[in-house]
Amino acid sequence: MSEAETRLGDSEALNELKALRSSIDNIDAALVHMLAERFKCTQKVGVLKATNDLPPADPAREKIQIERLRQLASDAHLDPDFAEKFLNFIVREVIRHHEAIAAEAGN
Repeated sequence: MSEAETRLGDSEALNELKALRSSIDNIDAALVHMLAERFKCTQKVGVLKATNDLPPADPAREKIQIERLRQLASDAHLDPDFAEKFLNFIVREVIRHHEAIAAEAGN
């Protein structure tokens, strides 16, 4: 227990902190599972692209997706810049996977 938590003792605030952290832990677990599902789909896209000699990246789709995600973030009161950075990170990883799949396929 941290010093700040020790000062809180068994107060109502500490109970609320524990409940909030439990919710955060559940959300983090859901995010990991959703990312795993997303990457299962993008792996299939990578194979489809490689077997049909399509490029690993699709800048036009990425632009549309970023605009869409920024709007969703704004509607959800989440910083659109953060949402864009998050999506860009994921897209870079997906493209890296697609490049590896294409290389394995000899493309």
